[in-house]
Amino acid sequence: MSSAAVTTTQPASATRPEEPAAGPPARVRSFSGRALGLLVAAAILLLVALLSIGVGARSIPLDRVWDLVWHADGSDDALVIHDLRIPRTLLGLLVGAALGAAGALMQGLTRNPLADPGLLGVNAGAATAVVIAIALLDTTDLMTYVWFAFLGAGLASLLVYALGSAGRSGATPVRLALAGTAVTFALMSFVYGFTILNPRVFDQYRHWQVGALSGHDASLTAAIAPFIGAGLVLALLLARPLNALALGDDAGRALGARIGRTRLLGALGITLLCGGATAAAGPIAFVGLTVPHVARALVGPDQRWVLPYSMVLAPILLLGADVLGRVVNRPGEVEVGIVTAVIGAPVFIAIVRRARIAQL
Repeated sequence: MSSAAVTTTQPASATRPEEPAAGPPARVRSFSGRALGLLVAAAILLLVALLSIGVGARSIPLDRVWDLVWHADGSDDALVIHDLRIPRTLLGLLVGAALGAAGALMQGLTRNPLADPGLLGVNAGAATAVVIAIALLDTTDLMTYVWFAFLGAGLASLLVYALGSAGRSGATPVRLALAGTAVTFALMSFVYGFTILNPRVFDQYRHWQVGALSGHDASLTAAIAPFIGAGLVLALLLARPLNALALGDDAGRALGARIGRTRLLGALGITLLCGGATAAAGPIAFVGLTVPHVARALVGPDQRWVLPYSMVLAPILLLGADVLGRVVNRPGEVEVGIVTAVIGAPVFIAIVRRARIAQL
């Protein structure tokens, strides 16, 4: 009986050393699959960017567009390509990447899949600063709007973090969300009240508030690029600590994550990303909210992949919406902030219906 037991257990034990060998190839396939998906998304983004340069209110044959991109001949078509469409496309790439990364960073930082980049009061702070700039300086200069909006976004984020971190419990996700909501409502009440009482301010503010990529030159992209670039790098560096935070504060500390520093750097990254994007293009809804859900559906909850995917998928959505806005209302156009709201709302509802939010 014992010998039979021995003979039956030997084959099982003999196969055990081979089982770990099957693990690494599975991980390699998973990594290669995600990397391939990211390359495919980058290729789609390149195609959408080329479409953004080639499509507009002025009809230009695609072969001529391609030739004018590399050889400007001083014609009206060349001016449209180099002075309008290329700066617009570059701004869309930059703003889209910023909004996607800010949304993923916000949702990972607060452990709230419904969190939006505006949750920390960034959009409200930028809007308040723009209204103040219009009222006090009587300015119509877009670059002035940008710097005031960036300053307002930063100050609002600092205020939210100070309120959310007060007390013994520190800056917990719930406290940050509550502080951001309170600051947002307070600032937007000021904005609405001031614009209602001052029609001149409202008339100028509403053009910025809609959210648009049009009407900007290359100097605007150059002005916000360093801030958004720093925010993107910071977001990628926070991927591992965010993975630890997803398990909870206690588990995160046990894994070596510095909770307070991660949240502070995360708030700084959100301010740089969402502040720069909002300052340049106005508050654009649903991009930062929807795209991280799509990224998690494709690659899972690992922030090391969610963040890069969000940085690529969000510009696809933003530029695609911008191109659609130019086509549906020729010779005029529909601003991209309106198109993203129309596209993003049903997409987000579909994601919520098909996925269990609590498991994201």
